[in-house]
Amino acid sequence: SQAAKMKLKHNINPVLLQFINFVILVYSFVTYIPWYIFSGSRQAIAKAKQVKAKPVNNKPGAAYRSVNSLHCLASVLYPGCDTLDKVFKYAKTKFKDKKLLGTREILKEEDEIQPSGKVFKKVILGKYTWLSYEDVYIKAVNFGNGLAVLGQQPKTNIAIFCETRAEWMIAAQACFMCNYQLVTLYATLGGPAIVHGLNETEVTTIITSKELMQTKLKEIVSQVPLLRHIITVDGKPTTWSEFPKGVIVHTMASVQAMGAKADTGNKQQARPVPSDIAVIMYTSGSTGVPKGVMISHCNIIAGITGMAERIPNLGEKDIYIGYLPLAHVLELSAELVCLSHGCRIGYSSPQTLADQEIMDRIYKNVMNKVNEMTSFQRNLFILAYNYKMEQISKGYTTPLCDSLIFRKVRMLLGGKIRILLCGGAPLSAATQRFMNICFCCPVGQGYGLTESAGAGTITEVWDYTTGRVGAPLVCCEIKLLNWEEGGYYNTDKPYPRGEVLIGGQNVTVGYYKNEVRTKKDFTVDENGQRWLHTGDIGEFHQDGCLKIIDRKKDLVKLQAGEYVSLGKVEAALKNLPLVDNICVYASSFHSYVIGFVVPNQKELAELARKKGFKGTWEEICNSPEMEKEVLKVLAEAAMAANLEKFEIPVKIRLSPDPWTPETGLVTDAFKLKRKELTAYYQMDIDRMYGKNVK
Repeated sequence: SQAAKMKLKHNINPVLLQFINFVILVYSFVTYIPWYIFSGSRQAIAKAKQVKAKPVNNKPGAAYRSVNSLHCLASVLYPGCDTLDKVFKYAKTKFKDKKLLGTREILKEEDEIQPSGKVFKKVILGKYTWLSYEDVYIKAVNFGNGLAVLGQQPKTNIAIFCETRAEWMIAAQACFMCNYQLVTLYATLGGPAIVHGLNETEVTTIITSKELMQTKLKEIVSQVPLLRHIITVDGKPTTWSEFPKGVIVHTMASVQAMGAKADTGNKQQARPVPSDIAVIMYTSGSTGVPKGVMISHCNIIAGITGMAERIPNLGEKDIYIGYLPLAHVLELSAELVCLSHGCRIGYSSPQTLADQEIMDRIYKNVMNKVNEMTSFQRNLFILAYNYKMEQISKGYTTPLCDSLIFRKVRMLLGGKIRILLCGGAPLSAATQRFMNICFCCPVGQGYGLTESAGAGTITEVWDYTTGRVGAPLVCCEIKLLNWEEGGYYNTDKPYPRGEVLIGGQNVTVGYYKNEVRTKKDFTVDENGQRWLHTGDIGEFHQDGCLKIIDRKKDLVKLQAGEYVSLGKVEAALKNLPLVDNICVYASSFHSYVIGFVVPNQKELAELARKKGFKGTWEEICNSPEMEKEVLKVLAEAAMAANLEKFEIPVKIRLSPDPWTPETGLVTDAFKLKRKELTAYYQMDIDRMYGKNVK
């Protein structure tokens, strides 16, 4: 079974193990009846087995809808609240004095030198200070009015290029109220991509931070001729001598002060309508220049309506930690869901939480700590882990293990987490199950795109299966389109398969100033329903849950005619302790697969020590001997994951440097940029394909 494959290996004496298993059996039998009577898990088990989505008719390729929206897709969160300004006004009235946005004061910053020689900034943080719903509303109104004083007109573009923080959300709410079209750009984008976004949208005003103004905007501001105003959210910056003439720098506070004094008698006519564009979100695109996705008010509201329905008991007692980029649709949607339900949003410094791969990182870190335990401690942890895995796969809970064994691990995330949601990139089954077990809470996976306002599917909290992304949200429907080249058909048995198409009010307007690409990725059917062609390949299971199994762009035909899914191979290998990141490469002119690997420094150094190889980090990575050793580990994992022989990398290049958005080799969501990686490693590709491998 899948659970058996994910179990941890121990080295306990077989006789002792038999005795321990007997004790566990007796314990399980004795505690089962009281658990069954007093626990609410019976209902959860029943819900987990229910059908979650159904096709709307019996024809092949029919759209699947959630059983909660079979006859009508949901599109509005609260009656009459059909634009984002109305949603916030409703929430402000309902939750007036409740805390909304929290920020931790930075007490001290110091440089910390890493073993690799790189310098990281370490921050010492104080307690959270909170703004209420009323506070945020007043700040947003004043900022919106202040922007009008600076000349900002309704239905014109204004850019935000800033880290995730309370001021980002305040600025966004101001724009939603005044019907300014908010252009969002990742704080980690490179110079040319920022210039492209700012010039394509013809913005005259940009909202940013002091740090980003000094580190990113300073270099490119002269390439944005229409720019007139820069607004810094965190106080007055130091000016620089080469500042272009005609550009004025303001602080957010000074713009709010202007707005507080302004005459707003004729303000009502500027309010948005549902079809108006709320956000032009530049995706970090894995190919070419970033594309601006036009997202309307009704797109976002439909999306957050669908998401909110999947999170049970969401309300005033909940606190959400905001740390992913707000320029990413997942974070923006999640925060708007919280804002509309009375939840608090506490902003975390990016230095205190890792990037979007946080779950995989935590998994590796905890497993490394387990390996460093004494033999007795390690075996106790492994026994508890494997026991809980068995119980979870049956839908049961393990209160004793949770309080005695996993409490310390749970405290790594504060000890109060009740739901973890993951999106943006697939979460491996092993990592998902690990998070379930160690953090004692459901781990949901979601699937959506910027082009679908982030909405598509989310797993239900009582669904403890792994590797799936859940049923369609109540705001949308999903159908599978045949893809003949890949051999995927919606008539396949036992599961229909094909390209995932998302339909509903959350499907966005299209790409800014890019009609050709819009017509390629979006279609409208005979009923007027708008569909997004995602390029992802999925299959529907009998309970109506979707599993993403492939990607059209990642399919490469080898010289001998076999198709290799690069993403599938990477997913099978990326969670090895030895692998920090991996990119698989294949060419139609060759008969085998190769790969580029960013190895885990600690694991590879240990492997080199065991093999008697001495040298610097670069020498270890450049060693053909170590390449062969890593290949052996990859091949074993590939076989365990049931990959075909032709899918297993035959040659690899070990990269001593990590791939970050700053290197341009991965997107801001840490997805691989294959074109850039190919160009970067072209000499290595030529070397690895220099002669055929027999």
